[in-house]
Amino acid sequence: MSQITEETFEQNLLLFKELPFVDLRGTTFIDPYGVVGLLEIGEDLKSKGAQKTLFLPQSEDVLKYLERMDFFKFAGRYFRLEPLMPEISEKYLRSSYSDVLLEITPIEKSDDIHFIVGKVKSRAHAILERHLHYDERAINGFIVALSEVCQNIIEHSKNRGFVGIQKYHFKNIGKNIVQIAVMDLGIGFRKSLSERFSLRNDLDAIEKALLHSASRYEEIGRGHGLASVRRFVSQWNGKLSIRSGTAKHSIIPKWSWGTEKEEDLSYFPGAQVNILLPEI
Repeated sequence: MSQITEETFEQNLLLFKELPFVDLRGTTFIDPYGVVGLLEIGEDLKSKGAQKTLFLPQSEDVLKYLERMDFFKFAGRYFRLEPLMPEISEKYLRSSYSDVLLEITPIEKSDDIHFIVGKVKSRAHAILERHLHYDERAINGFIVALSEVCQNIIEHSKNRGFVGIQKYHFKNIGKNIVQIAVMDLGIGFRKSLSERFSLRNDLDAIEKALLHSASRYEEIGRGHGLASVRRFVSQWNGKLSIRSGTAKHSIIPKWSWGTEKEEDLSYFPGAQVNILLPEI
């Protein structure tokens, strides 16, 4: 596995299920979606009685990145790490000048969201204003969108999740990008919404929530969280993808790539959300 990203998630998911170990020794690049995905795949496998050995990357740059994103705080719960204590000569600088908005952080209760929002707010201006050229209104919209995605885990997944956020420079478009990755192993969109709606499949459930503001709750005003996230991402010409169960729906701007609708994917519980926001 040379890359661990959203684009390789389906391939990696199959390999993780089939092989007795997970070999990342040749990995040269991993992003927040990849880091969170590794933890969630490991947690899912362990919940089924399979704690697999994870051979860590040989690239020191990748190891430094994993340490900077706090991957090792959680990885030992789900994998047998090889080596157990990787040697890292120099740790990433943890400051407002870092390109990390939020290390991998668990979401289990509403208090976690307040902590996450507070932590991101303290770094948002330094990164979003400087690198993405967002104004105060856009930064506030970013915080609201992040809060909504995290709240979705608390309200709908009936499980905890993880979130991670980082800024990159995409060479192919010559722009800075901020990526938000949020995942959980909960009941997923279809089971959540089936309490109120007749659904054909997982894709139908995702689209009901994302495009039509459907909610498992009957109260007026509920169900607008993901729809508001979609509007914010579209307003800033970003990319949004939501995977749940065996399906995935993506909103793809011209500068990005991917498939809008995907079905018959390998089943994976909960929901996996990826947001990419470009500089303006």
